[in-house]
Amino acid sequence: MSAAGLIFSNIHDQVIKELTQNRTMASVPFGCRYRLIDFTLSNMVNSDITKIGLITHNNYQSLFDHIGNGKDFDLARRSGGLKILPPFISSFASPIPDRLYTTRLEALMGVMSFLRNCKEEDIILSDCDAICNVDLGEVLEQHKETGADVTVVVANYTFGKYELHANVVCVEADENGRLTALSKARPTEGKRLISTNILVIRRAYLIALVEYAAARGYKDFYLDSLLPVLARDNIYLYEHKRYYAVIGSLEGYYACNMELLDPAIHRELFGVEGFPIYTKVRNSAPTKYTENADVKNSYVADGCVVDGTVENSILFRGVTVGRGSVIRNSIVLQDAVIGNGVTMNCVITDKGVIVRDGRMLSGHETLPFFIAKGTRV
Repeated sequence: MSAAGLIFSNIHDQVIKELTQNRTMASVPFGCRYRLIDFTLSNMVNSDITKIGLITHNNYQSLFDHIGNGKDFDLARRSGGLKILPPFISSFASPIPDRLYTTRLEALMGVMSFLRNCKEEDIILSDCDAICNVDLGEVLEQHKETGADVTVVVANYTFGKYELHANVVCVEADENGRLTALSKARPTEGKRLISTNILVIRRAYLIALVEYAAARGYKDFYLDSLLPVLARDNIYLYEHKRYYAVIGSLEGYYACNMELLDPAIHRELFGVEGFPIYTKVRNSAPTKYTENADVKNSYVADGCVVDGTVENSILFRGVTVGRGSVIRNSIVLQDAVIGNGVTMNCVITDKGVIVRDGRMLSGHETLPFFIAKGTRV
């Protein structure tokens, strides 16, 4: 398949600062044992996209630790494979001298050498936080059939569930699926088609678009580059009809994780035949449940020790739940230690948190209580 992938790992770091202080958005833990980038990488690999550029910005150590050389995603290859594209600043060569990129267009300007050196006809652009399981092979087929310059993957999204980030783009199209409007103005409720920020775009067209934008100092990829050419060029949509979520706040992160406890949603993400979601393989010991353990409607990863009650919660690898503790409606990240007699409700604990015996912690679904990495409570 004549296509290469290009992933933005840091575009939306600011929307959940609590979790991205020491990591990129791409490496934010999600769904018991995954990272957000796992969905994007899996979508590409499952569709035989085996040459992928990963644009980085800062805080990318945890991302590198997770993806390594790409072996767990079948991307450790002599030809193609996963290519890390770190920031490059030069007073002479850089399109944005003396500073790192801040927008999608500037990020693309910084990887023009990757785009020019690709031999593939099409480029698949994707954010790292598009939580979906999409067949990009179908998207590419439609892209070819319509003769499109750009195909935008969209989803029918219900507004008002939780806060979204400011870069969500609403779209409109005619009866033939050709885009007629793009806007960042959005309703507070109801359903609208929004861009998932997954796009298939002809490589030559993308290079011309970015060079034109760089010459004119444009900032916004959608509004400055795509919107003015909607009537002139062939820009179509592909509607993704299975589950799609995008994280725009800590509340949204909590809600998206909790939605996975719905078996129907879980199947739409992880149960699609022939389209598994890959992640880094860890040879952890099985989880140990003591005679006091009582676990209901929860996901518990490998390597945990549960000696208390866990309900409607998500426990990542290596979590310890002490005797008599009650964990409800909470997300407990890797290697956290929950002491004896602890009560937690609507809590998010980052990696390595220690909650001492007898503590009572509670938030609310609309305002989960967050405990930062390595904190002792």
